[in-house]
Amino acid sequence: MPCLYKSIAIRTCFAIGMTFLLFSARAQNDSIGKSKIELEYTDKGFQFSTSDDRFQLHIESRLQFRFATPGDQNPLTFDDLDSDQPVFKINRARLKVGGHAFKPYLKYYWEYELSQGNLLDFRIMFERLPEFKIKVGQWKTYYNRERVISSGKQQLADRSIINRPFTVDRQMGISFYGRVFPGSLADFTYHASVLTGTGRGVVENDDSNFMYVGRLQWNFLGRELEMTGSDLFFHKEPTALIALGALTNRSPFTRFSQAGGGQLSGFDEGLPGQYRVNQGLLETAFMWRGFSWQNEFHTKEIIDKINGGTTRLTGSYYQAGYFFYNLWEVIPKPLELAVRYAQYIPNTDQKEDREEELTLGLNWFFKGGHRNKLTAEISVFDFETSAGDLQNTTRFRVQWDISF
Repeated sequence: MPCLYKSIAIRTCFAIGMTFLLFSARAQNDSIGKSKIELEYTDKGFQFSTSDDRFQLHIESRLQFRFATPGDQNPLTFDDLDSDQPVFKINRARLKVGGHAFKPYLKYYWEYELSQGNLLDFRIMFERLPEFKIKVGQWKTYYNRERVISSGKQQLADRSIINRPFTVDRQMGISFYGRVFPGSLADFTYHASVLTGTGRGVVENDDSNFMYVGRLQWNFLGRELEMTGSDLFFHKEPTALIALGALTNRSPFTRFSQAGGGQLSGFDEGLPGQYRVNQGLLETAFMWRGFSWQNEFHTKEIIDKINGGTTRLTGSYYQAGYFFYNLWEVIPKPLELAVRYAQYIPNTDQKEDREEELTLGLNWFFKGGHRNKLTAEISVFDFETSAGDLQNTTRFRVQWDISF
């Protein structure tokens, strides 16, 4: 089946490109206007555009090869800590298509996962005013930085152990966003979204309740930080942010992922509207002269509206990276060292139950930065229970990520 999906996706991409070319060629003889097609290779792949800039289309592919031992997925239970199966796989195989039509501010984008046959993103953005923009479709909800950063622009091979319980992931709906008072002390970036709250690929809600998500980011140094890991741009001026996020949702699910809605450990399969989920977030990030920092504090409340009871979860991570070439020129310039610590408490009524992660990684950026990089990392996971049980495991991963 994956081969079939890949074939369909490639043919679809080819058809879109040809349709774009034919449409633009026909435009030379109709009321849209005359315009020549320009082709160039950019940091978004192959880009087709008309000379009047009314139409643009870019096509990009990304592959991610990964070796991991023992096992690849972050452990969820004590049994997962005993895994001894090495893994070699194509972890991601993405096809990305985007651009704008009629006007540069009317943008579109879709992304397809070839290896699993999933349509991940499809959205239209109206971005005429920097202070007020509108987006409709399906995308990764702008809630927390760790999840919004593309898997191809992460500082380590994958996200931390707290991503699974706290991510909002991809949802369908509408979002209003923008940046106000840029360059001043009151420089803010905001996102406000109304979503179905039922996960990727679900076109209707399970009940009459929507998911509401808000994020307010203070760019207190007057400069907006990109959604990317590693200070590849070597910021000459310090750039930082402090962000707050909140969401509320009622659905059959207690967690979300690329696969859609699901359940955290200890929760049964839900009925429509069974779980009310409320979440809060505090986030910081900073980049300057090759140094990068980011961290998040999460809290989550799950209320069972059918069986009763409330469960509260907390989690946090702290991550930093640095290109030590800036201190000692004997160190290769493309080499970055990164470290992350994360902790997760699945139930605050049992604070002794705790999961921890410590990861140390090295990145080698080939020409093109995040578009062609090699990552090696080693992680230590510790699980502790209220009964005094303590167990840990160590995992090693190597990953090559390339976009073209």
